Amino acid sequence: MTKGIYKRGKLYWIRYAGLDGRMRFEATHSDKFREAEALLIQRRQSIKEGKQPEPVKKIGQHFFKTLARDYLAWAERQRGYESKRYFIKALEDAFGSIPLRSFTTMLIEEYQSNKLKAGKKPATANRHVATLKHMFTKAYEWDMIEEYVWKKVRKVKLLEENNRRLRFLSKEECQNLLDKCDSHIRPIVVTALNTGMRKGEILSLKWENVDMNHGFILLTDTKNGERREIPINETLMATLKGLPRRIDGKYVFYDPHTDKPYQDVKRSFNTACRKAGIYDFHFHDLRHTFASHLVMAGVDITTVKELLGHKSLAMTMRYAHLAPAHKVKAVSVLDSALNERRGFVSSAKSV
Repeated sequence: MTKGIYKRGKLYWIRYAGLDGRMRFEATHSDKFREAEALLIQRRQSIKEGKQPEPVKKIGQHFFKTLARDYLAWAERQRGYESKRYFIKALEDAFGSIPLRSFTTMLIEEYQSNKLKAGKKPATANRHVATLKHMFTKAYEWDMIEEYVWKKVRKVKLLEENNRRLRFLSKEECQNLLDKCDSHIRPIVVTALNTGMRKGEILSLKWENVDMNHGFILLTDTKNGERREIPINETLMATLKGLPRRIDGKYVFYDPHTDKPYQDVKRSFNTACRKAGIYDFHFHDLRHTFASHLVMAGVDITTVKELLGHKSLAMTMRYAHLAPAHKVKAVSVLDSALNERRGFVSSAKSV
C-alpha cells in the first residue's frame, strides 16, 4: 500500500500534510486504488504549488431517474428539446432505477450494443449516448456524482456512423409526391422542396419571419444557432399567398382543428409517399432533394452550404459528386493553360 493511502471499509482514504503542516484526512468515495493514488498525487502537487486543496465533497446516493427529471427541466431552454426529450425518456426506461455511482463504461457500451442488435443505426445509438454523457456532465456540475464516475462515462466512445444516406427524388417524383399530398401537407412539402428547411424549422415557422415584400424567410432559432436567410422563389411565393391566415395567427402552418402548429406530419407524409409509389424516403430527404437539385443545376457548393445552414463546408461536400461539370471545367482550364504554354514555347524556338 502506498504511503498516505488506506482503507476504511470498502472505500479508500488518503492523508497528506496541508500548507500549515497539519495532517489532512480525506475520503475518496472510491473503492479503486488507482483513483485514490491519483487523488493523493493531485493533492500533494497542489500543496507543492502553494495551494490548499479543497476536500472532496460528500455526495449522497442519487438514482438515474432523479437525474433524468432534473436534466429534462434544464433541457427545456435548449434547442432540439423535443428530440432530446425522447432520448431522455428512452434512457430513463433503461437506467431509471440504477444509482449514478453504478454506471460504468461497460454498462453504457452494452446499451450501445443492444441498440444495434435491435436494428437501430449507429447514428441513433450515438444520439442516445451523447445525451447520456451530457447528462452526467451536468450531474457532475450539480454535485450528484464524483469525478471518477463522470470519467467512466466520458470514456465511452461514439460509434462510427456509416449510415449517411443521400436519398433524393427526381423532378418527376417530386411532382408525383405533391399530387398525392393531402391539402394540409402539400404546402409543407412545397416549402421543404423549395427552401431545404428542416422539418422543425418549417413546422415552427411564424409569419413574422416571412418577408413577402422582399421575398425571403429569416430563420433565427436554427440548429447551429446562426441566423439564416432563405429566398422565396415564385413557386413558394404562390403557395404562401394561397395559405389561409388568421388575423391572430402566429404560425404559417397550423392544425385548423386546434389552431396550434403541427407537432409532426409523419403519418400524412408517409401516406402520400405510399400513394406516389415512393419508398425508403423520409421527410428529411426533402432537404437532400433540395440540395441535390441545386448542385445538379450548377449552383456552387458554398452557396448550397449557406442555404442549408451548414456550419462547415465538409457537411455540404456530400453533394459535390452530383456536379461533375465543375471538374470538367477545371480540366478544360488546365488544358487551355497548357496549350497556351506549348504555343509560347514553339514560337520561342522558331525565333
